[in-house]
Amino acid sequence: MIRSFRRTGALGVCAAAAFAAVSYAAVPVVAEDGDGFEFTLYAKEVPAQGAGESAPQPKVGDVMAFADDLYKTKGGDKTGRDGVTCAVVRVSGDQADMNCVGTIVLNGGPGGQLTAQALVTLDTTNQAPAAYDLAVTGGTGDFKDARGYIRTTPDGDYDRMEFHINTR
Repeated sequence: MIRSFRRTGALGVCAAAAFAAVSYAAVPVVAEDGDGFEFTLYAKEVPAQGAGESAPQPKVGDVMAFADDLYKTKGGDKTGRDGVTCAVVRVSGDQADMNCVGTIVLNGGPGGQLTAQALVTLDTTNQAPAAYDLAVTGGTGDFKDARGYIRTTPDGDYDRMEFHINTR
């Protein structure tokens, strides 16, 4: 989900970098204690209308929404999707804090929805943001009572998301 400032604009890059996901192991692994899941997915942003347009530097109050398709492997089978909304809450020089909230829908083995959020600080001049963690705040289906985190790392045209989910 790393996007060029020229392609997406500064706010789009911040938002895209703030959330995304898919898998080393194509099959989710049940945690050793049987009370959760650990797996990886790859997220690729679904281009939005006007995504090629340049945008000004972000300012407090700007809001960005975007969506990703989620895959078991880069370019592999689609296993889900997400929807994310990010709001700029602080700007200081080349740094922007964005409060991002999203929902991830996964189909089958395991299946259900996960909600996650993060306050992400981004350098608006950097086109390859660093890794960050998203807090898992809840879920449905196989993810009922979910807690944990998702480690998100830029990985070429995708974002790699490592899920560490507890369900107890």
